[in-house]
Amino acid sequence: MQLETKRLILRKPRINDWKDLVEGLDEYNVAKMFNPIPYPYTKREAVKWIDKSIREWGKKSYPFFIELKSEKKIIGWIDIHHIDKFSKKAITGSWINKKYWKNTYITEAKIAANDFVFNKLKLRKLNSKVYTDNKASNATQIKLGYKLEGTQRKESKNLVTGKIHDYNLYGLLKEDWRKVRPKLVKRQF
Repeated sequence: MQLETKRLILRKPRINDWKDLVEGLDEYNVAKMFNPIPYPYTKREAVKWIDKSIREWGKKSYPFFIELKSEKKIIGWIDIHHIDKFSKKAITGSWINKKYWKNTYITEAKIAANDFVFNKLKLRKLNSKVYTDNKASNATQIKLGYKLEGTQRKESKNLVTGKIHDYNLYGLLKEDWRKVRPKLVKRQF
């Protein structure tokens, strides 16, 4: 199974994706915003993560690798995890290779992932945790209709920097997604 947008393919990981994964995550400015990714990021770490993602695919999570169609290259990742079928909710997270920042690729990928969550998985809520000091990710959550539901203070120690971070907790309800989606698609693509 894969999801497709104008510029992207969101698909199941493959072991041979490890080089693109290392290129994207072996970057200090990416690793410091995404816990628990080690830095430097190695082939061993990439293969281990890909193998785990393949095993969990469709069971515990949907870890979509984001492939840029024009380059046939993995430029990021968006995960739907902790899927709770009883409460009909899940958690999402994402990252993008620094070379591809500020091109709205994450927004485009999140639109496809949100559609998948609400239309295919039939969930009612999607949650997201973002470091409070990650301005770009916080802005993306708000742009996509997520509501700030709280802050976890001194919640996480970053593997790369050793700093303790606060998390902003965001939630997106299906009915809110239906309201904001048409505006996003019209404006973005």
